[in-house]
Amino acid sequence: MKKIVLFLNISIALLFIGCKQESKTESTIDKIAVKERNEPKKTSFHLENTKEWLSKNSADSTNFAIAYAVNRTDAANFKKMDSVVIPDDMSGDIEFYLPFPLSVSSLKEINKIVFFSYPTQTFAAYEKGELVYTGPTNMGREKDKTPTGLFFTNWKAEETTSTFDDEWDLRWNFNIENKLGVGWHQYTLPGYPASHSCLRLQEKDARKLYDFADQWELANPETVKVKGTPVIVFGSYDFKAPKPWLELVKNSKALTISENEIETVTKPFVESILKEQKIRQDFQKEGK
Repeated sequence: MKKIVLFLNISIALLFIGCKQESKTESTIDKIAVKERNEPKKTSFHLENTKEWLSKNSADSTNFAIAYAVNRTDAANFKKMDSVVIPDDMSGDIEFYLPFPLSVSSLKEINKIVFFSYPTQTFAAYEKGELVYTGPTNMGREKDKTPTGLFFTNWKAEETTSTFDDEWDLRWNFNIENKLGVGWHQYTLPGYPASHSCLRLQEKDARKLYDFADQWELANPETVKVKGTPVIVFGSYDFKAPKPWLELVKNSKALTISENEIETVTKPFVESILKEQKIRQDFQKEGK
């Protein structure tokens, strides 16, 4: 099994100030750690009856996270599916079964950034051009599409209530568009775009991004002094076509997102991203 070594920036929480529903956390680079990535010998896929696959794997849950991610779903909804896409070799790390590249040289000047891909229903977080985390998402349904473009994280809450339905509890919520009420959070993943424009995540992923991204800093309740982590939502989803990841059975590279594609979707926003990054760096130097 091939091992790929990646240098990752580990973030720690430093600052807490009040805003909206809870306190805010500021992240900064603490130290460099080494992570070894296990690459599977092959990355081909096949369709399998869900009940049969669950029965065969009931004694070993190590493959479940990969199976859920490949099918853009969670444990509860996975069980409801008639058939699922399964990798032929599940010995690798999850990033080898999802479409984002491990490294993007054009992002090296950007400290932190998060991408959400509409057509592949996946997300990826990068530090200095290196992939640090990736996973599945279920984005906005056809009548309530998630807006695309550049956003910056602002306020977050460990638990909050949906503005669409006050009976919906959202955990690890991080808002990226305050006026529209769009953000990422934990919520059920049926395996297709189903939200009211938000970016649904498995709970472990929502928690990871909750800790990864920075909040905004406010000069006063009406004025943003420092913006949060840049977030780019890109691409479109064909709601009338079969689920895109079914194509992996015929072509394991069908959904692959190349370095060039990331560079292309980022290029229009680089100047703005680096400008806001400089403002944050200066703010941190001032000692807040």
